[in-house]
Amino acid sequence: MSGDPFITRTNEFLNWFKSQPGTTFHNDIEIVDLRSRGAGRGIIATADIPPDTVLFTIPRDTIISKETSSLVSRLPQIFETSVPQDVDHDMDGDDDPAAEVDTSQDSWTTLILILIHEHLLGAASRWAPYLAILPEGPADFNTPMFWTDVELAELQASPVVSKVGRDEAEAMIRTKILPVVRAHADAFFPPDSQVLTDDELIQLAFRMGSVIMAYAFDLEKEDDDDEEGEEGAEDEWVEDREGRSTLGMVAMADVLNADTSFNTHIEHGENALTATTLREIKKGEEVLNYYGPLSNGELLRRYGYVTTAHERWNLVDLSWESILAVLKGQLGVLKEGEWEKVLGALDEDEMEESFVIEYGAKDPDSEGRVEDVSTNASVPEELVEQAKEILKVVKKVREEAVPDKTARDRVIYSAIATAIDERTKEYSTTLDQDQMLYQNSNDWSQRKRMAVFVRMGEKRILMQAAQQARQKLAILEIAARDGDGRSAKRRKL
Repeated sequence: MSGDPFITRTNEFLNWFKSQPGTTFHNDIEIVDLRSRGAGRGIIATADIPPDTVLFTIPRDTIISKETSSLVSRLPQIFETSVPQDVDHDMDGDDDPAAEVDTSQDSWTTLILILIHEHLLGAASRWAPYLAILPEGPADFNTPMFWTDVELAELQASPVVSKVGRDEAEAMIRTKILPVVRAHADAFFPPDSQVLTDDELIQLAFRMGSVIMAYAFDLEKEDDDDEEGEEGAEDEWVEDREGRSTLGMVAMADVLNADTSFNTHIEHGENALTATTLREIKKGEEVLNYYGPLSNGELLRRYGYVTTAHERWNLVDLSWESILAVLKGQLGVLKEGEWEKVLGALDEDEMEESFVIEYGAKDPDSEGRVEDVSTNASVPEELVEQAKEILKVVKKVREEAVPDKTARDRVIYSAIATAIDERTKEYSTTLDQDQMLYQNSNDWSQRKRMAVFVRMGEKRILMQAAQQARQKLAILEIAARDGDGRSAKRRKL
């Protein structure tokens, strides 16, 4: 449909990209409309393409970043201030007063300001055709940052909820974005243009922050072992590696869709980024990048979608505090003063505050392929070891509380199973209930379907880990009974 604005923008973007000095675009690929399957734009092969083929090249001076922005050149004093290394800017927030008053620019806020500046330039921006294909407003984002409270409630006790950080994001915008725009309005608003209100600027900053999380690349990434950093690698919406990395918007690279099994890699060269095939791509196949080993919860939070393929990397958190509370209940013979001795003897810095329950699926191989997951989720070995450490100290404080290793392990797995049960109860529906509901979800909104899909995956992991803990406990119970029987026989003899 030639009159479709979506197609028109795609064509204008491609023409603009090809016109930039130093760019390349392989003759055997094309940008296609994948809206029918909810994937927006994508790139497919129009002929068989062999491995190690460069599909396109993006010179670094074509990337939207601190190094290429005219805003940074115009207001160098704003962007020269370095971020103190001991200040935490993550979305979870904290009680650090320095974090509340810090107004220096980090990698996130720098790029947000740059994108706001380019957006307000309109057609005068050198990247205008590229900016035109990026999401325009809340309706174009399915990330939880833009969900209503009712929609967020469908995630129930998912770890995703605590990571949305909408209030913290707005506080950051009011502290670091609005003051700069207001103090330098002449640099942001072209002559005779309408000056945005604070509320309009906040919404624009939210949009740009979400664009960054979904599309920006860490331009200083050189570690091939950390493939998650290729696109949208940041764990938090506000901050990337405490402001020490340079983020950039990479035209064409972010047109690629991604999957757990992929065929193309973005290579970071000194002067350019290149998309290179990892294996043969057949005619008609989509060119796919890799977002990293993300759970469906993280995939939803960063990119606004979920897939069955990413279930292999689903995970759930389990706090050490919940385990410790159960241990205290099971070891009721210890008085509070004795527990203080136990905890005081441990090095808090060596103790993990939470543990991740997951499948342990392997990462893709060098050609972007993944193996099927053949194991259930299990109790983290690190959790068992930490529980053993604390019970070792308990035994020193009161020996009869942990008479032998079998008794110790019975306490550990019983506590873990109970703690997982309590974690599961934090969700307001059961896995069985969710599965029944999901079978009749055709009339649900897309966001509700995704939320229920995420929470089902998390509950399935909790169920499997609890089952494993109980299986271990059952084996230990049998061993304890057999041991008592043998001891009794020896006494009779």
